[in-house]
Amino acid sequence: MKKLVILTLFAFALTGCEQGKHASTGFSLPEGDAKRGEQVFLSYDCLACHTLAGYEDPERESLLPKRVPLGGDRTRITTYAELVTSVINPSHKLAKSMWPEEVSDEQGQSLMTNFNDVMTVTELTDLVTFLQPQYKLKAFNRTNYPNYFP
Repeated sequence: MKKLVILTLFAFALTGCEQGKHASTGFSLPEGDAKRGEQVFLSYDCLACHTLAGYEDPERESLLPKRVPLGGDRTRITTYAELVTSVINPSHKLAKSMWPEEVSDEQGQSLMTNFNDVMTVTELTDLVTFLQPQYKLKAFNRTNYPNYFP
């Protein structure tokens, strides 16, 4: 019986692993340079659609009804991989803090400009290396409920 349970768990573990041409195993980008990433952020005019603490430009007209905030306090870690995906496939996950009509078109596709044909891999890794530390993990404050039992 014990062997059957172990084999069953092993089978579930194998089927849970993504395989085939869309598997992410083995995919890794080179390390970027944050200083150059800051220059990429500015040169691609990311402030036209985004906000980032310390990089406000009140003179710059927004291309969106409301700018999408980058960085700041989060209750969960924003990973390097999530940021890479957001740049190369902006429609993958739209900003939850925004109304859909503020960040997407009628088909639900992101309004973010697709930079895949103009941004180099080096620029991408530099940009993400610059952005990732801008996200800070905010401690979760647990609510202390009073004891209702006598």
